[in-house]
Amino acid sequence: MDVQDQIVAGHVCMQYSIDHNRIKSLKEYAISRFKKTLQRDTFLALDDVSFSVKKGEVFGIIGKNGAGKSTLLKVISGILKPTGGTVSVQGIVAPMLELGSGFDQDLTGYENIFLNGAILGYSKEFLEENYQKIVDFSELGEFIYSPIRTYSSGMMMRLAFSVAAVVVPDVLIVDEILAVGDADFQVKSRERMRELMGGGTTVLFVSHSIEQIEEMCDRVLWLDHGRVVDIGGASEICRRYTSS
Repeated sequence: MDVQDQIVAGHVCMQYSIDHNRIKSLKEYAISRFKKTLQRDTFLALDDVSFSVKKGEVFGIIGKNGAGKSTLLKVISGILKPTGGTVSVQGIVAPMLELGSGFDQDLTGYENIFLNGAILGYSKEFLEENYQKIVDFSELGEFIYSPIRTYSSGMMMRLAFSVAAVVVPDVLIVDEILAVGDADFQVKSRERMRELMGGGTTVLFVSHSIEQIEEMCDRVLWLDHGRVVDIGGASEICRRYTSS
């Protein structure tokens, strides 16, 4: 690893098994296994993916649905363990993936700030110190004391983004989250992202908006069916991708 590299992925593979059997009991499974009639296929979501990201770089990942973008982010953030290859990440990682997935629907927004913050690795002291900043950024007002199950999806995403964005991590991993909330909140979200980027945070950024990728990223990785098509400057790779 180069001293300036924050992230290094070497020959990363992620293989899944696809079960075609309609087995409803352990007995059926035992019989099928004995008769050797079990049907399983393998699927490579990531196939020999290698790249490195410098400290402070904004690195985009593009590709069509099923290209492996979100899987790669989950591998780098430590949510998934690759079935092959290695990933090395230096520093504190804040993954903004599947915002709100750690919320409890029966708890209030106030209570979920501490629950979701703990899942992201923040201490209770840190959350208490930054609580008002989170609430103000979310613009939820008195709704912060209402159960999450009464929130609209937009309100839930705003709260989740606000909790995740309060920290200043070494590495920020972002998957399609700049479309949360209304137009004004989207502008505010992008501004917060730019603050983190301008502060030296290394950013991995996935978006279906090629305009956003070209505007915000230094370099781009292009994936197709889990394999690397190309890596290079944002403008050049985005131009080639849109004309492909």
